[in-house]
Amino acid sequence: MSGLHSTINTICYATIIPGTIFISWLIGLVGLRCLQVCLLFFILILVVLPLVFRYSVTLQRGILFLTFITYPKGLDLTNPAGIGLYATRNFYITVKENDEDEDGVRIGVWHVLPRNAVRRFKRELQVEEAFDQDITLDERRDDDYEQELRLLAPAIKSEFPSIVPENEQLFYERLLRMPGGTVVIYLHGNTATRGSGHRSEVYKLLRNLNYHVLSFDYRGYADSDPVSPTEEGVVRDAMMVYEYIANVTSNPVIIWGHSLGTGVATHMCARLAHLKERSPRGVILESPFTNIRDEIRLHPFSRIFKHLPWFDFAISRPMYSNRLRFESDIHVHEFPQPIMIIHAEDDVVVPFHLGYQLYRIALDSRSRAWGPVEFHRFDRSKRYGHKYLCRAPELPGLIQHFVENYRKAVY
Repeated sequence: MSGLHSTINTICYATIIPGTIFISWLIGLVGLRCLQVCLLFFILILVVLPLVFRYSVTLQRGILFLTFITYPKGLDLTNPAGIGLYATRNFYITVKENDEDEDGVRIGVWHVLPRNAVRRFKRELQVEEAFDQDITLDERRDDDYEQELRLLAPAIKSEFPSIVPENEQLFYERLLRMPGGTVVIYLHGNTATRGSGHRSEVYKLLRNLNYHVLSFDYRGYADSDPVSPTEEGVVRDAMMVYEYIANVTSNPVIIWGHSLGTGVATHMCARLAHLKERSPRGVILESPFTNIRDEIRLHPFSRIFKHLPWFDFAISRPMYSNRLRFESDIHVHEFPQPIMIIHAEDDVVVPFHLGYQLYRIALDSRSRAWGPVEFHRFDRSKRYGHKYLCRAPELPGLIQHFVENYRKAVY
């Protein structure tokens, strides 16, 4: 009966628009010319466009990654201080596609220093005025990293009396390598750049918790090489940033993914587990989905298409066939690290129930010996939506609790 009911619904959704137009013409509400225009519009938008999408991998990638949407306009990514991220290094990493690849793909990266390190070296970094004008509460925790800073600061200041482009890399990597620190790799969602407003708010939140933050733009975005992104490609970009950090420091690494970046995060962690490489200590998934097939059906852009009987044929299945999947519902049970999921109830881009569904899948499918899975919902009345969970006053405490619990745990 459910199959029959679904079939009847499908037929109704497919015929209601042209049927309404045709009946309106029959009873004289619209003229023949209007009928022809409306039917042509229906055929072009709801039939031809989905068929073009089915056979165009370029269009599928473009709609998924939205690299052509850039904001804020005119942002100079080589100068993070322009958006208030003082003491932040901009640099580039080359991602090799294979051993024979000589040129590779260049991606842009930011390394945001933790606040306690900036406080110690603000004169050498030449950010005294910016730091002193920052009204953020200066939390002084006497943790391992703070003790190392206190101990080693005199020697480092002697070695680096002033941070200039010639010694910037050595200085930042020296602080990254210092024992006791925590590193967060931020994997952003689609559209815009590593410098867009809500992302810089996340970096500042993490900086104020005294974590190193590394954020980057995947291939095709911002000042990274204009190579058409694929799931395999963006995961490889993330793997290369992780490898860079692993080669510099043995400090624990936390992966933070937002929106599409959650799919990158789970895929990357699953691959690291498969390769038996050194793995991160925890994974934070902000506004995650189960897989692209579920997400694209529920995305606002799909509202006028999702009830068409040919939706799966023209839209969902072709993306799956072209390996644009981001199957977090599979990847979450392929790596053992602890997971924290955070999601706003009023998220209209990635509906709340997809994040909760991923949480339930992780609970049911992961080994009991693996790291735990947490889920934190944020009430719709707060209006955080898809991008502004970083403004929730309770979020810093949740992050700090998660990181401190698992930064030294090995699963």
